[in-house]
Amino acid sequence: MTDSDDALLPLEAVRPAESARRDLGAPVAAAELPVARIVVDSPLPHLDRPFDYLVPEAMDGDAVPGVRVRVRFAGKLVDGFLLERVSGSEHEGRLTALERVVSPEPVLTPEIAGLARAVADRYAGTLADVLRLAVPPRHARVEAEKRDPVAEGEGGGDGAWDAYPMGASFLDALKNGRSPRAVWGALPGNTSWARPVAEAVRATLDGGRGAVVVVPDGRDVTFADQALSEALGPGRHVALTADLGPAERYRRWLRALRGQVRAVVGTRAAMFAPVEKLGLVVIWDDGDDLHAERLAPYPHAREVLALRAHRAGAGMLIGGHSRTAEATQLIASKWARPIVADRQAIRAVAPRVRPAGEDGELAKDQAARAARLPSLAWRALQQGLEEGPVLVQVPRRGYLPSLACRTCRAAARCEHPPTRATITGEQLCHGPLALRGGHAAPYCKWCGRIAGDWRCPSCGDGRIRASVVGARRTAEELGRAFPSVPVKTSGRDGVLATVGPGRALVVATPGAEPFAEGGYTAAVLLDGWAMLGRADLRAGEEAVRRWMNAAALLRPAAELVVLADAAMPAVQALLRWDPITHAERELADRRELGFPPAVRMATLTGAPSAVREMLGEVRLPQEAQVLGPVPVDTRRAEGEQERAMIRVPRSLGPQLAIALKGATGVRAARKAQDVVRVSVDPLDLI
Repeated sequence: MTDSDDALLPLEAVRPAESARRDLGAPVAAAELPVARIVVDSPLPHLDRPFDYLVPEAMDGDAVPGVRVRVRFAGKLVDGFLLERVSGSEHEGRLTALERVVSPEPVLTPEIAGLARAVADRYAGTLADVLRLAVPPRHARVEAEKRDPVAEGEGGGDGAWDAYPMGASFLDALKNGRSPRAVWGALPGNTSWARPVAEAVRATLDGGRGAVVVVPDGRDVTFADQALSEALGPGRHVALTADLGPAERYRRWLRALRGQVRAVVGTRAAMFAPVEKLGLVVIWDDGDDLHAERLAPYPHAREVLALRAHRAGAGMLIGGHSRTAEATQLIASKWARPIVADRQAIRAVAPRVRPAGEDGELAKDQAARAARLPSLAWRALQQGLEEGPVLVQVPRRGYLPSLACRTCRAAARCEHPPTRATITGEQLCHGPLALRGGHAAPYCKWCGRIAGDWRCPSCGDGRIRASVVGARRTAEELGRAFPSVPVKTSGRDGVLATVGPGRALVVATPGAEPFAEGGYTAAVLLDGWAMLGRADLRAGEEAVRRWMNAAALLRPAAELVVLADAAMPAVQALLRWDPITHAERELADRRELGFPPAVRMATLTGAPSAVREMLGEVRLPQEAQVLGPVPVDTRRAEGEQERAMIRVPRSLGPQLAIALKGATGVRAARKAQDVVRVSVDPLDLI
């Protein structure tokens, strides 16, 4: 183990194996390659490098690259991974010996180790943080189980790519061992995306290589799992999801590691699945925020898979009903090619989209006004219910998630002091008030206190009104408007996977829409202004994505009503079923404004003094632009925070990451109290 900081890591001198035998109590070193390079499980950025340890002769057989080990580090026993064994060390002191090899199973493959290092460098993070995401915790009982034989199944099903002019050549390239990279615009239709993905995986396996498929959530894993079983045959792939439990998840992960299966499908953690001879990586719906990791260094599955495909020489398929600006950037740079259906095929399966004003038509129909629907949307639901289930998408969950004064329309906020002892004086919570139900009292969404005696500080009125209506309140209103029709809700409190073909009103938040057997007969997308009016760089792109994902669940030519201004570019993209033009316009706007993916951008978030201190110390590229810092809109109970943004050209992204990594390392080495969170190309820029 080597380190220049003797206060942290006291070291002994390195000696040959023969000299070590003469040292009283010193372990006997392995005869060949006696030095192991270990990455220790430490989050400190200034210690993000391998350390050299001595391999005792007794551990020579088990201490192979990729195994888990226990080592003494800074006086404590910590976990680590053995990266490689070498004949000597550059350090002239004595090396500390390995304490033990936790398991002889080499769980860290060279490909994943290299990928983890590249991801850490891309996101200004540490290798240990990425390895915690890449390698699941060990289960000794699972490792000791008898290994299943490699399955040799025969799948079936062809023709899923026939509607795409470039589909056949894409499959042929995978079968012949080439590495095509494509951005795929999937046709609408319930789970129609899963079959083409499964056929692409089968073509890859037929070519003697493996595949990794990453989808946003467990429900999508279920559909992809079923399609892969039909296309590949039973037992030739594994599905990885968080709800499997640690033991079963580790069991399936080991099957991929040991080469018993060559295809893996799962949520974002599957992007590091140890598949042998990787030939294809697939990501479905790359605009979904579930693909962004919540743990440091906050990598995005699309970027990790693209990096993995580049390093492994594998193909890549980025699929979705809509298209992100990032995927469009890959096409513009010639890194990927588009795969889209012709217009005739799109018109044959796309719904009939009609925009509706939200105010003028409400006065035409008393029942429609009671349900907050213009007459056009009301008629679409009535006609759709004659043939089967209809869908109502509501952009906000809950009952009444936002309240305001009935008189002056000022936002209703909490007037109680925070409960945290760190907050003193006369500061108030000022959290937004909401309602959980029709007979409930207003409560604060930040501190949770009941605000039954609330009065507006501006005008003194104690009455409230809804600023935004949630899914549960919408379901209640529709239930009164359609008393003979069952109303089903799907959202955060409970997500429905599927609904039957019978008459039903399904009220769902975006992303929680259940799949209807045979497809929905009609749909209404409520409160389009709530999506398009968000203070978010990706508001328009996200609205198109959510609307198209909901529209894809309808039957061909079914009526879809969107409550939004028809002149908005996002609404026009839905009307024409043309996400490509919208994505190209979005990318052009971001180039003009200087936002990702046209540039690389990083944010520094933390206490004001810490952010300003780090900005003064970091050695940024000369072309870097610093925006801010500005206050962050957080709960007062969390303390005041500021955020600064740093922007550089795409070509200087690696230099920016190195500079930020160095600055965080300096702060960690001197044990700075306030933590500054560094995030590269985050989703929440605005």
